[in-house]
Amino acid sequence: MEKECSSFKKYFAEMIGTMTLVLFGCGVAVYTGASIVPTALAFGLTLIAMSFVIGEVSGCHLNPAVSLALFINKRLSFKDLIGYMIGQFVGATVACLELMLLFGTRQSYGANVMQEAITAVHGDAVAIVVAVVAEIIMTFVFVVSLLGVTAKTENKGFIGIVGGMTLTLVHLLGIGVTGTSVNPARSLFPAFFAGGDALKQSWIFVVGPFVGAILAALCFKVIDNTPKHEIAERMSA
Repeated sequence: MEKECSSFKKYFAEMIGTMTLVLFGCGVAVYTGASIVPTALAFGLTLIAMSFVIGEVSGCHLNPAVSLALFINKRLSFKDLIGYMIGQFVGATVACLELMLLFGTRQSYGANVMQEAITAVHGDAVAIVVAVVAEIIMTFVFVVSLLGVTAKTENKGFIGIVGGMTLTLVHLLGIGVTGTSVNPARSLFPAFFAGGDALKQSWIFVVGPFVGAILAALCFKVIDNTPKHEIAERMSA
């Protein structure tokens, strides 16, 4: 999916890409009051754009959950997994500083919290379970789509489009439930900057996406119909 590049270039690309994703995705969420369609499009379109910019360098993960799934499926080394995650978390932090500059110190920075409609229906205790399950399901769908489209080299030109459209899709469903995370880097640092309920609930948007990504990686091993010799080549790349 990406060309042979130095480790630094890959990690730096992930930092720049994640910074852009969090800046525009969360920035639009802040500016529009988390309006569903603009926020969903902001995240999806940013992922599509970044895939064309850095896809050849790092593969354009921009998400620790995606990197973890690729590691489980032996498409990413442990060294690169750590490097990618560091780049992604640094990028998210820089984006939050930029959001602070743009919107001041009293904004949510697009941090995820359980939505009032969910807590009103289920109560706080059950709503937490609903939120975690929602994040697991949405991350599962998002990551499976990426694993599928990146499994074959002939899909190369569609990777960014499929990823961006799927990210838009899960946001259209999930914004009314959790604000939609499916990305620990996108959620953790905005929560630190926002504080309050966002920080208290931040574990939901770390645990849910990582569990969803692990399940996606394991399930894709079952449904992957790539010939064995191609899988072997992919794993040794």
